[in-house]
Amino acid sequence: MANTRAFDDAVEAIFVVSRRLLDGLVTTAPPRDRETEARKARERSKLRFAAAPRRGRDRR
Repeated sequence: MANTRAFDDAVEAIFVVSRRLLDGLVTTAPPRDRETEARKARERSKLRFAAAPRRGRDRR
């Protein structure tokens, strides 16, 4: 059971340090809108895969 205690203490220490790190992060970027980002990703995907050469037996 000594290992369990050491493991639990290590997890708690990592949590504390991680929380301090995350709380200290700052950004000046504006927040992103999920729908807008999804729309942009769909458009990028259309452009990317529209230019891809065809593969397989259908190739002409």
